[in-house]
Amino acid sequence: MGKTEKYDHMKLIREYAGNHKYLITLGRCLAAVSAVLTLIPYYELWKIIRIAVNGEDPDTIKGHALLAVGLIIGALLVYIAALLCTHIAAFRVQASMRSSLMRRILTLPLGVFDEDGTGKIRRIVNDSTAATETYIAHSLADKTVATVTPIGLIVLVFGFNWKIGLICVIPAIIGFACMMKMMGKDMQAKMKEYQDALETMSSEATEYVRGVPVVKTFGQTVHSFKRFKDCISGYCSWATQYTLMLRVPMAFFMTFINAIFAFIVIAAYVVTKNGIENADILNVMYYIIIMPLVTIALTKIAYSGEAEMNLIDALKRADKIMEIEPLSEGTSKKTPADCGIVLKDVSYRYKDAARDAVSNVTLSIRPGEHVAFVGPSGSGKTTLAELIVRFFDVTKGEILIGGVNVKDMPSSELMKQVSFVFQDSRLIKKSILDNVRMSRPDASEAEVLDALKKAQCMDIIEKLPDGIHTVIGEKGTYLSGGEQQRITIARAVLKDAPILILDEATAFADPDNETKVQAAFEELSKDKTLIMIAHRLSTVMNADRIFVMDDGKCTESGTHDELMKRDGLYKRMFDEYTRSIEWKVGA
Repeated sequence: MGKTEKYDHMKLIREYAGNHKYLITLGRCLAAVSAVLTLIPYYELWKIIRIAVNGEDPDTIKGHALLAVGLIIGALLVYIAALLCTHIAAFRVQASMRSSLMRRILTLPLGVFDEDGTGKIRRIVNDSTAATETYIAHSLADKTVATVTPIGLIVLVFGFNWKIGLICVIPAIIGFACMMKMMGKDMQAKMKEYQDALETMSSEATEYVRGVPVVKTFGQTVHSFKRFKDCISGYCSWATQYTLMLRVPMAFFMTFINAIFAFIVIAAYVVTKNGIENADILNVMYYIIIMPLVTIALTKIAYSGEAEMNLIDALKRADKIMEIEPLSEGTSKKTPADCGIVLKDVSYRYKDAARDAVSNVTLSIRPGEHVAFVGPSGSGKTTLAELIVRFFDVTKGEILIGGVNVKDMPSSELMKQVSFVFQDSRLIKKSILDNVRMSRPDASEAEVLDALKKAQCMDIIEKLPDGIHTVIGEKGTYLSGGEQQRITIARAVLKDAPILILDEATAFADPDNETKVQAAFEELSKDKTLIMIAHRLSTVMNADRIFVMDDGKCTESGTHDELMKRDGLYKRMFDEYTRSIEWKVGA
């Protein structure tokens, strides 16, 4: 149940389990034995009722009762052993899945995290592996019990009085039919829609939380984050439709599996309408005791089917990450001759996009030249910079650094050539020393301190309780956005790569921090090829050249003065920017 065509989820689980796959098989076998042992005491109970009803020797009841209790205890111990086996195997599968996913994620191009969102990927890694662990540890044993129990119940239900058994099984059959209706062929698709909705909300929630500073700064409401609101509204609409779709079959299912006692009354009337005998009383009492097992069995089948569909969906989502091809690793032994950059007819289109984000861009940046990419939002500035550092591979064209195609460079060599500082700086929960060392793990403490000085960070270090050994986020130690930015710049200083890319690096800095960040940039960019991406056009006026992007194309290039004389997009943008900074209240 829940299994889709041509998808053997158990085969995939066994692959992740490795040698622990035998524990899964052993656990299922023990669960089956436990189910059988659980049913046998009901036969012993029937014997006890028969002795009591027929007035037989009461001393024999003790033997049957002890045997029943012993079997129940034995069944419990066997089931615990089954769960122990499945739990050990489940932890191994979860660990193997997470390790495999993280190893694959480490090989993926960084652009994947921009396209899919870190919230979505994190949810797949955490929730998909957790769903697998839950299914193997608990649901697999329950599913085995739910499969074996009905077989034993058929013997118990029809073995004593087939008339009563037949009448009592009618609600179970109707309930089972309703359950199959609910878990039909469309249910797996519905489960995928459900998980997609949760995944989208997780991703959008992550982006929303990251944007809270902007909301607070500009006094916007949650409705300014339209995508986040829309995905919540979409999930609400889907959940309502899904609930309404299952309303009728679920009502019938719950009604009939809980109506078994009503059918026992009907059965009792049928078998006793010609007179009551001890055997009839015995059978009716027996069916009153045994028939609730049918309700329990059907409920377990329903839950195990849902858990299996969750498992299949989780495995398919994990497969999607495993199926993403990492960028080909360059094998060229050529080293770049210099830090010049050449783009030849470069185009790139994002996954599922209708048009190119960057289209037929050709430009050249000389070694040591300071250039800027400017343009309206969505014009392709950041995409172009990310292509240079190979966050993605170009759809068409080629990018050369020092005469060597970035595709031909080993990733380690490419990372030696480029440093980048983004507007949204991230520090990990480690010491300042460890955070800065991320760019060069073998750096000495003295080298880290020198990088911090050049990045204008000493005022930050002096106020921290343990200096550069202070752990960020521990004991209430936190840094402002501008301070985090400067620590990030220290990383780039320590790395000392010949090419530096700054993407809106001062966007959220306060005036005091911005002054220090700009001073750090001046120190960092000495003798380096510098690419700046900025909306504040005042920060790029002194660039050697400015490339103007519009709708994915490079429409203009030149110095600030040259572009102002052309009366093109750059001049219009600069005039609007000048008016915005000259605006005053009451002017």
